[in-house]
Amino acid sequence: MSAKNLTDLEELPLAAEQRAPRPQSRGRVIWKRLRGSVQFWVGGGVVVAIVLWALIGPLLWPIDHVTRDYLALNQAPSAAHPFGTDTLGYDVYARVMAGLRISLIVGFVAGPVATLIAGFLGAIAGYLGGWSDKVIAWFIDLLLVLPAFFIMVLLYPFFSKAGWIMMTFFFALTGWMIMAQVIRSQTRSLREREFVKAARYMGFGTFSVVRRHIVPNVASLLIIDATLGVGAMILGETSLSFFGFGVQAPDVSLGTLIADGNTAAATRPWLFAFPAGVLVLLLLGLSLLGDALRDAIDPTSGVNRG
Repeated sequence: MSAKNLTDLEELPLAAEQRAPRPQSRGRVIWKRLRGSVQFWVGGGVVVAIVLWALIGPLLWPIDHVTRDYLALNQAPSAAHPFGTDTLGYDVYARVMAGLRISLIVGFVAGPVATLIAGFLGAIAGYLGGWSDKVIAWFIDLLLVLPAFFIMVLLYPFFSKAGWIMMTFFFALTGWMIMAQVIRSQTRSLREREFVKAARYMGFGTFSVVRRHIVPNVASLLIIDATLGVGAMILGETSLSFFGFGVQAPDVSLGTLIADGNTAAATRPWLFAFPAGVLVLLLLGLSLLGDALRDAIDPTSGVNRG
């Protein structure tokens, strides 16, 4: 065999190694799955469109949600008032945008904050074990026994004075328990893995191990929970406001607008249909987005779904 042939044989492994594709990162794999998901684009598009409308729409609309048109009481949708007007002459289009902003703030603040609380307490309880785990688990069980709705009703006199911002933090403080139990269970399994034990033996502290090794391994659950939690918080705020225990006048939310239009749904359907329709679209978009994230992060999650 000639020297040239030997050189070619020696270069074959190197050439094959150079042609071999590099393994993709987890983030790239998830994004590739999301790009091919119709749910992601439809749900994300709906949510982005509604959020932009709530933020930019009032800047482009000349009528304020507290301005009354005494010459257009109970007016059906028209060019001047696309969503019509109510009994007092308020522009429903402007009020839907104003109510949507408050509902979005409640959802996008309370949902992620509840997820952060769940991730922190669940990871600490599962990692430490012992008495710390028992105390946190007992506290979680106690809060699960107490219905958040009834607590809100009991604290209504205080929240009605403090405003809807205090209600937002109430939702965050009462919406983390179930996910905390899931994270706690996952952490108890992760703490027995070799890389966690190695970090402990190397002298890393509790918070360092949790931050570097536990949280990244449960991040997918937290991302999904935060996304779905936004919709859950918006629905919770809407329900409380519908029954009169949430957002109070002069502020409005989708819940208060639906409650105001509920009694007139048969005679003046625009008062009910438009705020209810926006709420349904928003929750549908968030649900599709959450499902897409779940399927992208954990492709086996939808195997048994019909």
